[in-house]
Amino acid sequence: MDEARRIFGDRDDLVLCDSAGDALQGADAMVTVTEWKQFRSPDFTRVKAALADGVAFDGRNVYEPADVEAAGLAEYGIGRGRSVRGRVGAESFL
Repeated sequence: MDEARRIFGDRDDLVLCDSAGDALQGADAMVTVTEWKQFRSPDFTRVKAALADGVAFDGRNVYEPADVEAAGLAEYGIGRGRSVRGRVGAESFL
């Protein structure tokens, strides 16, 4: 985090978090764009509880959609699509 602060400085439009879990608190969605090992197996129940709106965008298709949806999250695998349908207000996406 020190390196990020060195590069970006203190800014009102940038929030640095101590952990991935901290970054999820109150966020509208989880967006995964890496295949790094530490992000391959999140506890989707905890993810759902942390998010303001339960949406997960999987940019690397590393998650099994059924596992994500079982936790109550709408899952959208970039390039493969998925469960945006069926969510309240989702008709505006279709």
